Order: sequence, then C-alpha cells, then structure tokens
Amino acid sequence: MMGTVYIVGAGPGDVDLITVKGVKCIQKADIILYDRLINKELLEYAKPGAELIYSGKLPGFHAKKQETINHLLVKHAQKGKIVTRLKGGDPFVFGRGGEEAQVLAEHGISFEIVPGITSGIAAPAYAGIPVTHRDYSSSFAVVTGHMKAGKDDTIRWKNLAQGVDTLAIYMGVGNLPYICEQLINGGRAGNTPVALVHWGTTERQQTVTGTLTTIVEIAKKSEIKNPSMIIVGEVVKLRKEIQWFEQTSVTQQLAYV
Repeated sequence: MMGTVYIVGAGPGDVDLITVKGVKCIQKADIILYDRLINKELLEYAKPGAELIYSGKLPGFHAKKQETINHLLVKHAQKGKIVTRLKGGDPFVFGRGGEEAQVLAEHGISFEIVPGITSGIAAPAYAGIPVTHRDYSSSFAVVTGHMKAGKDDTIRWKNLAQGVDTLAIYMGVGNLPYICEQLINGGRAGNTPVALVHWGTTERQQTVTGTLTTIVEIAKKSEIKNPSMIIVGEVVKLRKEIQWFEQTSVTQQLAYV
C-alpha cells in the first residue's frame, strides 16, 4: 500500500507556534524530512524509531538538493511509510511546498498540506509591528527578496512601491541595497520606515529600524544577516509603542541572573 505525505508548516521559530495538527503529523510519522529553520525541539515529538532526515538549505549550499528531497518523499511513500515533510513557516509561502505537492500528485501519492504561521506576519508581530493597522496600512504583500539562480528579476517593484502599504520581504538581506534602490526608484519615499527582524520569534531575535535611505548602513553596522524579515511601511513606527517580545525576553533573562 502507498503511504501518505504530510507537508507541514512548523511555524516561524517559537516552538509553541506550530499547529496542533502539525504536532500530530510529527507524532505519527515513520519518516521526517526537516528543514534548517525549524525549531529542533519539535523533533522531540517524533515517535521512537522514526527516521529523521536533515534536508536543510544554507544560502549557496544545500545539504540536499530539491530533486533529492522530492525523490525521498516519493520513495518512502511508495514503501507505505507515513512521511512528514517539516518546513519552517508555511509550506506554501516561499517554502517549495507547491513544488513537492506537484511531484507527489504526479506519482499518485496521497498527501495533505498543513499550513503554518508564516514569518512575514509572525516576525514583525514579535517585534511590535502589525502588518495592517487602520491608521497606517490597509494592504500588505509578501515578496521574495531572493531571485531564482539564473533568472531575471521579474518583481514589479514600482507597483509594490506605489500600490501596497506594507511589504514583508523574505530572504532579502543579501539584496537589501538593491531592494531599497528599486523601491525608491519606483516612487517610495526615502524616509519610509524599514525594520529588519533577525531570527524572529526566537530567543535570538534582534530588530533594527531605519528608513529606505539608511537601513543598508544600519544593517551593516549591526551585522544583521539571514534569516531575517524585511518590513517596509509606516506600521514600523508602531514598534516604539507596542514592542513586547524583546523587552520580555531581557526581563526574563535578568530574573535568572
């Protein structure tokens, strides 16, 4: 009999932000293929004897190529195994979950998609930045800041610059100068607030703020690298009032000193 594959969003980093259904998929899996950015504590839900296969990707280096991951999903499911593909954030938001589902469908393998909380909403929330607000933002867009190798940039930066209040940009720190330049050239004001949230929702979270004209230098001085979310828009101003997580974390740390 064919097995089943569960493509599961593990959430943005805080171990408690995975869904109940996501945990159940980990608990019943015979095989778990997990990504670099998941919270490794989630693997403690795996049943005894489950095989854990690391399938992480670093910028410029992939422990396993996507084609290999696809092959493993198909191979183990064809052996009748229950397979959980555990991804950071949401599998359908820049997680290649759609590509993996296509492969499974092509091979006639049963699968389910288990959505997860995506970093584009969770990381700014933990930094005190709501992506929408009645006074500042009635629209937001999720955008990739990392172009597919060998492909031209097809992102309509001018449309985003002029047509969307808040931008949540994934995997873009390496291209930050280019992104800021494109948004300014597209008509966005240079003094538009920008935040970078590094390792959002985790105890390693670090947030820096600036504007489209200053954030590149600020990021360089602060040595902010991936994984980080870039948030562009007036909602970034609200961080001064409602930031909560980093303050709470510092207070908790001091309580143990």
